[in-house]
Amino acid sequence: MRDAVSLAKRGQKALLENHKKMEKKTSFDYLVRATDEKSQIRVFAARTTRLVEEARERHGTYPTVTAALGRVLTATAIMGAMRKGNEKVILRFVGNGPVGTLTAEANPKGEVRGFARNPNVHVPLNPWNKFDVAAAVGKEGYVHVTHEFEFQEPYMSSVPIVSGEIAKDLVYYFYSSEQIPAIVSLGVLVGWEGVVASGGLILQLLPGADKALIPVLEQNADKIFDISRLIEGGATPEDLISRVLEGLGTRFMGKQALHFKCRCSKERLKGIVLALGEAEIRDILSKEGQVEAYCHFCNHRYVISRAEITSMLERLQ
Repeated sequence: MRDAVSLAKRGQKALLENHKKMEKKTSFDYLVRATDEKSQIRVFAARTTRLVEEARERHGTYPTVTAALGRVLTATAIMGAMRKGNEKVILRFVGNGPVGTLTAEANPKGEVRGFARNPNVHVPLNPWNKFDVAAAVGKEGYVHVTHEFEFQEPYMSSVPIVSGEIAKDLVYYFYSSEQIPAIVSLGVLVGWEGVVASGGLILQLLPGADKALIPVLEQNADKIFDISRLIEGGATPEDLISRVLEGLGTRFMGKQALHFKCRCSKERLKGIVLALGEAEIRDILSKEGQVEAYCHFCNHRYVISRAEITSMLERLQ
């Protein structure tokens, strides 16, 4: 009897632990900002599992493309958090691999969207039995980063792709284009039924930082090497930051939710159509009978019917 009770208790404990683990894995995506105790480093870490899964579902991406796009989405989410106000950042990987262009966009509000030019690409696993993101993206091409401001002209900088693995390419971008030494870790774990875990971390040395920090940070970076497995195991963005700043003190500065959000809408499409002018609208109406538009970012198709176009013309007059 005592053995049965003990077994039941162990079973309940196991179920509780499993529930807590699953709760961590399925809880909402978010990003955390932090610095070391001397404010020489800034770190951003994010869990993006649901965000990347929504992108996979919207675009029907094959596993390797999911891993590649997920890394780009995660990096863009973090880079968007580095902006202010109504600014946004657009990250584009234009490689010579079969996936074509990978595009993602994010703002400081945690709104992220993105797509792959060729979502249905199958690439064999690499020699380490992992998704060969570099083969899908290509090892030649360019990384384009565009910063859009509310009251200024957009600014774009480009660097060559150096690996196709996304993270290493962004390390090169930060160093060569922004003159900022950085550590970038990105990971997406894809299972049979979708994205199991996804997340990333970007650490940057601030101007005037002690160069002696670099070997310490490089050693700590090994502790977040397989970042998607850590997240699968229940590690939070706070845990990732604590690992990479171990021995340097950690000051958490803020936290925000992340989610896939596209700003397209039928009303915006109507505004674009109206801007064409009456003659162009009537020409489209006579040839097509309706207006169709497709949003690459969220894979949504909009249709404006003949009756709606006629009503728009009446209002225009």
